[in-house]
Amino acid sequence: MSTILKSIPVTAIDGFTIGQCENTNTTTGVTVILTGEKGAVCGVDVRGGGPASRENALLNPLAANDAVHAVVLSGGSAFGLESSCGVMRWLKERSIGFQTAYGPVPIVVSSCIFDLGIGDANAWPDAQMGYQACQSAPNFLEGNHGAGMGATVGKANGMEHAMKAGIGAAAFQLNDLQVGAIAVVNAFGDIYDPDTGRKLAGLRDDDGTMTPSCEEALYQMAPQLAHTNTTIAAILTNGIFNKTELTKIAGMGHDGYARAINPVHTMFDGDSLYALSHPAVKADINVAGTLAARAVAKAIDAAVLHTQAAFGLPCAKDMLAK
Repeated sequence: MSTILKSIPVTAIDGFTIGQCENTNTTTGVTVILTGEKGAVCGVDVRGGGPASRENALLNPLAANDAVHAVVLSGGSAFGLESSCGVMRWLKERSIGFQTAYGPVPIVVSSCIFDLGIGDANAWPDAQMGYQACQSAPNFLEGNHGAGMGATVGKANGMEHAMKAGIGAAAFQLNDLQVGAIAVVNAFGDIYDPDTGRKLAGLRDDDGTMTPSCEEALYQMAPQLAHTNTTIAAILTNGIFNKTELTKIAGMGHDGYARAINPVHTMFDGDSLYALSHPAVKADINVAGTLAARAVAKAIDAAVLHTQAAFGLPCAKDMLAK
């Protein structure tokens, strides 16, 4: 990492409050990024083939919407989109939203991971969990928390060869510019340290080692757990950018996916990446996008390195200690 960059907590970026709620018995949860009364400018870039999402069309640069009041990252596949309704209710009770003659309408966008493969397949984050995540904010923790509760990686040869993953974050400061990322890692592929190339988590063989790779498995056979994966993330910055520029920054942030996940952006994944700004600092879009890619890659790594083993699936800390 450059000596002029400073690593900071993602919670140090002003204007954003992160709330989480999870059910440890059913192994699912939700993470909500609240953006305050005025909201935050937001763009999105979707690269996976199977996203579960809500209101992302509002983030198109051609759409009239200029701000979102919350981004919801949830478990439960498409069922988890229900949690956004609780977030909307919490915001409306506080008169936060797009103001109309008939009251505020909160703008809430959402993406979900498929976590029905562990825990209870008939449980997902509902409206009450979304509400509780807002009510509990700020309470951000990495690993088996929030939307990361049911996250897994390395599923090319079935869940019995997969590993536990979770939610992670990373952020950097360059002079006054702050750029961070929060990632929920539920990838089809393996997770790597982009600086060393070391495999951190993913596909395991019958002996329990991480020798095989999802890329090789993909070449050899049709994957067993197609359409049960997604890595969803959000970039947070204090840079002054409009919606079009944030859409580009989200696109550059996907380079971080490619550095840390392999294979990535497959038709088995629903990879989605938001970029939000509470504009305070004039910044170059190329610098911000490059920092975003670094933050996303490091957040993905943090998501597996902070995770605990669960439901019979080992975690990175267990495997790397061998």
